[in-house]
Amino acid sequence: MDIVSMDATDRGLVHALQIDGRVSFRAVAEVLGVSENTVARRYRRLRSSGLLRVVGVVNGVRLGYSSWTLRVRCTPDAAGSIAAALAARPDTSYVHLLSGGTEVSCNVQTPTAAERDALLLDKLPRTSRVTAVSAHLLLRATALPATWAGSAHLTEEQVRRLRPTFVPSTTEAVALDEQDRAMLDILARDGRAGYGELGYATGSADSTAKRRLDTLRRAGVLTFIVDIAPATLGFPTEARLWMSVQPSRLADVARAMADHPEVSFAAMTTGPSNLVAAVNCRDAEDLCRYLTERVAALDAIRSMETAPVIRTLKRAGACTRTPR
Repeated sequence: MDIVSMDATDRGLVHALQIDGRVSFRAVAEVLGVSENTVARRYRRLRSSGLLRVVGVVNGVRLGYSSWTLRVRCTPDAAGSIAAALAARPDTSYVHLLSGGTEVSCNVQTPTAAERDALLLDKLPRTSRVTAVSAHLLLRATALPATWAGSAHLTEEQVRRLRPTFVPSTTEAVALDEQDRAMLDILARDGRAGYGELGYATGSADSTAKRRLDTLRRAGVLTFIVDIAPATLGFPTEARLWMSVQPSRLADVARAMADHPEVSFAAMTTGPSNLVAAVNCRDAEDLCRYLTERVAALDAIRSMETAPVIRTLKRAGACTRTPR
């Protein structure tokens, strides 16, 4: 199925899942004014076709992990295999092949300094076909894929009815045990896995699995993201931007970019390029207009480098079925 076959019900469902990845089909049906069976059927169709899935994602910041964005430059014959190897790692997400096929961009969450150093100082530099590695520590994100405006379809009232009632905490201390990790492994593959499956995997009752999942969500450790290619929503032109911004105005520019509907990710980073962003546009002309009008209006940006995404091997921590 391609973009032209996505009707209002499909788009409403995608937006509903962005609001709450585990929302019940009954609640979505009531908001959309269709039957519960219709919503379930549409979800199964989108998921089985590989266009959409809900992924449970761990917020490593709440667990003390460090988050990095990497730029790996390779010889032309090696970029695909290196990107695939990075995508296969459990600590990576959003792995893209960029520009002329000689650069890989990815995000990494490393639980420990030893694991970080093993990747950045040992494994990648020792790969002979890697010509350069640039690693930027992510300091603060101002825009995240879970809130990207590209999937917006519902009214404010419909959004209000679907929004979860709990507010994630940023202070509650959480430590993961083996049962949590078993649960998170399943949710990373299918964020809508049933409580029976989660209970079986963790050796606990369904109700216990539900309580623990809810605890992790309230603690801000576990979030659910709709993994859908921007092209499916009508935004086939993707690019990564690296910007050097006047330090005294960095926070302001980062917040301003977060308000741009084209931006699905923006974060302040370390390094000479201290702001990174992911943008999604309808075509090359749309991207040109965005760069020369909206970004150009932010005069604190001293320089900018733009790299088009030519293939995506991993989104939201899950490998894509068909790389885009």
